[in-house]
Amino acid sequence: MGKRADNDDAGRTALERVVADVQTTRSRIARLQAKEARLLTDAADIVRAREQARRDAGRKTPHDLPLREISAELGAAMRLSDRTVQARMSAASTLRESFAATLAQLREGRIDLAHASAIVDAGASIGDPTMREQYERIMLEAAGFETPPRLRAIARVVAARIDPDLAEELRSRAVGLRRIRLIDLEDGMARLLADLPAVLAHAIFDRLTRMAEKERDAERAVVVSDGEERESTALQVVGDAEPSRPAVPIEGEREGPSLIILEAGVAESSRPGERSAGDRQAPRLTTRPRSEERALDELRADIFADLVLTGAPTGHGDVLASIRAEVQITVPVLTAAGKSNEPALLAGYGPIDRATACELAAGAPGWDRVMFHPHSGLPMAVDRYRPTAALRRFLRARDQRCRFPGCPHRPKRADIDHTIDRAKGGATSDDNLAHICRRHHTVKHATAWRVRQLGGGVLEWISPTRRRYVDKPTSAVQFVPSSVFARLLAAPYDGAAPF
Repeated sequence: MGKRADNDDAGRTALERVVADVQTTRSRIARLQAKEARLLTDAADIVRAREQARRDAGRKTPHDLPLREISAELGAAMRLSDRTVQARMSAASTLRESFAATLAQLREGRIDLAHASAIVDAGASIGDPTMREQYERIMLEAAGFETPPRLRAIARVVAARIDPDLAEELRSRAVGLRRIRLIDLEDGMARLLADLPAVLAHAIFDRLTRMAEKERDAERAVVVSDGEERESTALQVVGDAEPSRPAVPIEGEREGPSLIILEAGVAESSRPGERSAGDRQAPRLTTRPRSEERALDELRADIFADLVLTGAPTGHGDVLASIRAEVQITVPVLTAAGKSNEPALLAGYGPIDRATACELAAGAPGWDRVMFHPHSGLPMAVDRYRPTAALRRFLRARDQRCRFPGCPHRPKRADIDHTIDRAKGGATSDDNLAHICRRHHTVKHATAWRVRQLGGGVLEWISPTRRRYVDKPTSAVQFVPSSVFARLLAAPYDGAAPF
C-alpha cells in the first residue's frame, strides 16, 4: 500500500511540474505575441509615414504602394503571404489604438493572442469609446477563465447588447452575403459550404443529427435467432430494466426507459420447417461489426444529400421525415413587445434579429418565461404556461452548455448531474445540479477531478494537481447591465404575454 501511495505521489509531482511549465511557457508565448503585435504596429507606422511623404511630394503612384512594399518584405521574412501580413498589421493597429487594456494583459501573459483576437474581432465595430471600454472590461473578466472559442461566442452577445443598433445593422448586411460555395477536393470528393442565417444553419444541423442518430440506431439493431442474424423490423419500448453496470458508476438523469428490446413477433419467415414465433427463442440485440457502420458525420452527409436531391430523406425510410429540428432562443420581454432593441439570443451561437426570434416564439408549441437578476444576470425563476419539469428548464436556461471548463456541448446532449451524489445525501435542487456532457461526467466520477458549487450557479473544478478552475454560467458571463433593467424595475409587470 505504501509503495502504491509513493508512486501516486511521484506521478502527481511530475504532473504538477508539467502543468506549471506549460503555464509558464504559454505566458512567455503570449508576451512574445504582444511583442510581435508591437512590431507590426511599428511597420504600420512606417507605412503611414511613407504614404504621407508621397502625398507631400505629389507623386502619382498607387496610394497603397508603401503598404504593398513593406508587407511583401515582412511576408518574405515570416514566410507568409503579404495579404496575411496586411491583415495582421491592421489587427495589431486596432489592438493598440482601441483596446489598450487587452494589449496590456497580452504583454503581461495573462491572456494569449487567441483571446485578444476574440475580443477585438467582435468589438472593433463599436465606435463609441465609452461603450467600447465597457465591452472590453466585461470581456477581459471573462477571458480570465473562458477558452477562446467560448470567449468569441460571448463577445458576440456582449457587443450586441452594448450597441444593439450597430449589431442590427451588421446582421442586416450579413444576410445579403448568404451563399452556397463548392470546393473541389481530391479522391472524388467535393465540399459544399452554405453561409446561412444562424437560426437556419443550427436548425438544419440539429435535424440532420436527429435523423442520423435514428438511422445509426436502426443500423445497429439486428435480431439473432437460431444462430442467424437478420434485420429487425420493429423496436418496442418495454419499460425499465437493469442494464449492465459500467466499471465506474455514472450518475445522470435521462428521461424514458433504460433499455430498448426488440419486438417479440419479429418478421415471420416463409421458409419450411421454421418454428413458429411462439416457439422461437426470445430475440436479442447485437451490434453490427464496426466496419459496416457509418459514423455520425457520414450519416449526416448522406441524409443531407437525400434531402437536397429528392426533397425528402427517401433513402433512409419515411420515419425520418417526421423528425423536426429544435433550436433554443432567449427573447427579452421588452424586445418581444417592440419596446427595446436588446438582441434575442440563439443558444450555442449568439445574437439574432428580433423578427426571426418573435416568429419562432410565436410558432413554438410552448415557451418558458425566464426571470433574470438585474445585477448578476443569473436566472432567478422559470415558469411556463404549459407546466413541465420546471427544474430542468431552469438548469437549461442557466447552463446553456456542459459546465466543465472549456466544453461547448449543449445541455440537451448532456446529463443533469448531482454535484454531491444523491446516494450521499445530495439534494435534487438547482444549487446541487449542473449539465455535464458524458465525456466530462466520466472524468468527474472516474478520475481525481472534483467539483463543488459556490452558489449562484458558479462551479469550481479542482484538478488532480489541486489547481482550481471556476466556471460561471454563460448567462452571467455575457450579462450587460443597462438602463433597460432600470425601466423594468420601475414599471410593474402585469403578467401579460408579449405576443
